[in-house]
Amino acid sequence: MSSIAVIGLGAMGKPMARNLLQAGHDVVVWNRSAGPVDELVAAGAHRADSVTAAMKSPVVFSVLSDDRAVAETFIDSGVLGRTPSGTVHVNLATVSAGLARRAGAVHAEHGVGYVAAPVFGRVPVAEAGALNVLAAGAPALLDRVQPFFDVIGSRTWRLGDRPEQANVVKIVGNYLIACAIQSLGEAVSLAESADVDSGQLVELLTSTLFPGGVYTGYGSMIAERRYQPAGFTTVLGRKDLHLALDAAAEHGITLPIGELLRTVFDDAIAEGRGADDWASITEQQPR
Repeated sequence: MSSIAVIGLGAMGKPMARNLLQAGHDVVVWNRSAGPVDELVAAGAHRADSVTAAMKSPVVFSVLSDDRAVAETFIDSGVLGRTPSGTVHVNLATVSAGLARRAGAVHAEHGVGYVAAPVFGRVPVAEAGALNVLAAGAPALLDRVQPFFDVIGSRTWRLGDRPEQANVVKIVGNYLIACAIQSLGEAVSLAESADVDSGQLVELLTSTLFPGGVYTGYGSMIAERRYQPAGFTTVLGRKDLHLALDAAAEHGITLPIGELLRTVFDDAIAEGRGADDWASITEQQPR
């Protein structure tokens, strides 16, 4: 039995922690609100009364929302100065490449290992332990945490020895999903204007030209105008779009579709769709 802590028990963190428990690991949990902690403690986890306490575990997974949450919790809080040397922190959040570089440097100053491991997969995939794990960091650290990746995911993609490399791949993937959602919305809008059934259109396209989970899942949501419950909100989608635009600017690359999407996301949120699934950006198209 190996010991691991999970910090952040939201929609993704909680099923990861549960799967680690079910695999027989000794799991310590911490979350800002008590409800998810109570639920996992009832299932056999151990409660940490603070982030500092959770960081006493030899391996720590964190599943937080954004750059600010990661910086406040780990980089600017002083917690790394109280963390035992040799601990490995695995950050599964979708954060900027700049934050990943900063986090790696600050962790190294305190003798704490740092691995970036954002994932592809929505909540049902996390619950099934079938995520794709995008991992980057020192090879020895990746080897050390691989047994835990094997529990939460169906495959681990080792993308380099610099943590920010994993974050760039995650940002690129989410950018492509946003592009696919927008193009699906445009296609449905055009088809409906010609009195073509949007459900049949999506079925046709996803069984011939565009198979796969993104087009199938989001296509059906768009055709049915079904945006609740939100698997990934429009607010979070805009955050990830900005990560892509910022990363591109850092490398002197322009993303013309990204600039269009910036306006689409801003308009959707201004119209009250921030808490809807990000597929709801397609409502900016005439229907």
